[in-house]
Amino acid sequence: VQLQASGGGLVQSGGSLRLSCASSGRTFGTYGMGWFRQVPGKEREFVAAISYDGMQTIYADSMRGRITISRDNAKLTMDLEMNNLQPEDTAVYLCAARRWQEPMMNPEAYDYWGQGTLVTVSS
Repeated sequence: VQLQASGGGLVQSGGSLRLSCASSGRTFGTYGMGWFRQVPGKEREFVAAISYDGMQTIYADSMRGRITISRDNAKLTMDLEMNNLQPEDTAVYLCAARRWQEPMMNPEAYDYWGQGTLVTVSS
């Protein structure tokens, strides 16, 4: 399974971005998916995750209320809508897939990773 994240960029504090993760695998619809973010020198941080059918979602406390995760299995894509972005949200955002249906917060539960897309929030 190949994953490619896109949609990052430079945005002012309080702004919004929509990230997208495209998959090449026909098994996409059977995988739990997640978004993580990473800043140089820090551990990979959980952002949001979604079950294979989109019925279960979980969010990081730090971003709950400002983000929405969704997926379209017909299009093999997963999105992350982010609002009211703050400078501390600056990071490389990565999408990941796991060979199980449930969403998980632990990055070690994921089997496939995309290269990430950079989000920069200016103050």
